[in-house]
Amino acid sequence: MDYREAAAFLSAHDNYLILTHKRPDGDTIGCAAGLCRTLRALGKTAHVLPNEDATALLAGYLEGLAAPEGFAPDTVVSTDVATENLLPGSALPYKGRIDLAIDHHPSNEFFAKETCLEADKAACGEIIWKICNELGVMSADIAAPLYVAVATDCGCFVYANTTPHTHKVAAALMEQGIPVQALNKRHFRTKSMARMKLESLILQNMRLYHGGTVAVASVSLDMMAQVGATMEDTDDIAAFLGQIDGVLHTATIREHEGGECRISVRTRADLLNATRVCARLGGGGHKAASGCTVHGTVEEAERAILAAIDAQLSEPNQD
Repeated sequence: MDYREAAAFLSAHDNYLILTHKRPDGDTIGCAAGLCRTLRALGKTAHVLPNEDATALLAGYLEGLAAPEGFAPDTVVSTDVATENLLPGSALPYKGRIDLAIDHHPSNEFFAKETCLEADKAACGEIIWKICNELGVMSADIAAPLYVAVATDCGCFVYANTTPHTHKVAAALMEQGIPVQALNKRHFRTKSMARMKLESLILQNMRLYHGGTVAVASVSLDMMAQVGATMEDTDDIAAFLGQIDGVLHTATIREHEGGECRISVRTRADLLNATRVCARLGGGGHKAASGCTVHGTVEEAERAILAAIDAQLSEPNQD
């Protein structure tokens, strides 16, 4: 369904539970918060399912919105979720029960009964904004998390996915009087000392391939322990390597407990399709930003992602 039909759906139902994805980013959290507040403004009962993976940086946007224990929803909506495999543990009981998925990932698997998908949008927050406009509801409390959703998914409007529509949405949200400077400083211009030290280690240990156009770096558990970093300190770490002059494509490998390595791939999409790279390892996402998981050591994960990049670069068509 399109955003108008999604708005009509939301207007016609009630007793909502909103789901976010595992390892939540600003887009899924911001969308959930903005949508929940919109539904409440319409007089609906709406809550967000607590996400055990949410960092302190993002969890504050859900204050006062968490579903109470034992809440039994009539309508379940997911925001920025491309596949049920991305649901956190707390949301697993709702597999097969999602009534509406609102998403912008071209790799969406259409797992919900109804799907509102706009794959040309930089952020799911842009779609929620359109729905809010259709419903005639907007306020600073709604606009602030939606701005975070939009801004974080396009790297504060510097990533290649940024479009005129992205700027239009951001401008409209700013007109609600939200604290834009404070939000931008919090999400884009503030780093912990542990994060700064971690970036130094990443630069020391990264490897360049394909004439310096491909950078691969790992964030191992040992590195994290060495600088006293937490998982919160690795937020958006995948964007770091792309700042290096001459680098077009990057792969950032984050080691987790249990022999799991999560890989974030960022590319210049007209030269290398990140979705196709990660699909070779069971992942997906966007043409310029995708992810996948490899079970094994960091070294094995690096070999696997390099093989996938090499194989995709040999393909004549990157569309």
